[in-house]
This record gives sequence, C-alpha cells and structure tokens, in this order.
Amino acid sequence: MASTDSNSKFYSAFSLAAALGAAAVAKKGLNTSWRAATGKNPPANPADPDVSIAEAVLWAAVSGTLIGVARMLAARRAAHYYAKSTGHLPPQLQKDNQDADKAPAAQS
Repeated sequence: MASTDSNSKFYSAFSLAAALGAAAVAKKGLNTSWRAATGKNPPANPADPDVSIAEAVLWAAVSGTLIGVARMLAARRAAHYYAKSTGHLPPQLQKDNQDADKAPAAQS
C-alpha cells in the first residue's frame, strides 16, 4: 500500500511540475508572439480601463486557451510516462475508469 501512495504522490508532484513548467514556457512564447504581432507588450492587467475591450478579450481568450492546452498536454505526458513506468495509469486517473484494459469494446 505504501508503494501505491508513494507512486501517487510522485505522480501528483511530477504532473504539477510539468504543468507549471509548460504554462511558463507557453506564457513566454505567447508574450513574444503578441509583441511580434501587435508591436506592443501584452496587457499586464486586462481589467485596466486603459486597455481596450477588444485587446483585453483577445488577450484573455488567446492566453487562456494556449496556457490551458499546454498544461493539459504536459499533464497527459506525465500520465503517459507514469503508465509506461508502472504498467498502469495513475490512481487519480483510474477513478474515471479510463484504464485501457477496462474500456468498453467498440460497437459496430
């Protein structure tokens, strides 16, 4: 049982670190892309009334989407690494019955 708890804690920490790292890299790339596309720095605070509503909405939509996707991809990669290392999905993901061995057969 201790081994499972240890693996679960390792996966949680590894997944969190991967997601945070991916978000930081995505934000840096997004900031650089925003400057190249607009010639301005991205809004530091989109809620600031000095930022146009169009710019604030565009920044929120693009940054939220890209950072969210980067975090999700990093978490999936961490789960793949865990499954490859241990032979099964992390306990947090098995709760959703997403284990490939338990998936229902495709119906024709």
